[in-house]
Amino acid sequence: MDLQSQHEVVGRIRSDLESLMGTRMRLKANMGRSKIVEREGILEQTHPALFVVKVDEKRNRTARVSYSYVDVLTGTVELTHCESGESLLPWLN
Repeated sequence: MDLQSQHEVVGRIRSDLESLMGTRMRLKANMGRSKIVEREGILEQTHPALFVVKVDEKRNRTARVSYSYVDVLTGTVELTHCESGESLLPWLN
């Protein structure tokens, strides 16, 4: 994939996530060294290079995590719908 098409795909990921603002989702992030983190949260913000998800923590606490759109493109982060388990970006698979 050349640089121009990567830029277009990242732009499409961003616009798709903007349309999903406020959606409850499940994140699966590969943190390296065989460490995979799974969390549930609500898509809260999108920025030019990253997006922010408000995640549920233990003891009724919340935290915010951010990931880049490139993390989604490379498969480091997978986003699925909480209820159905279906990918939020099925065209990317």
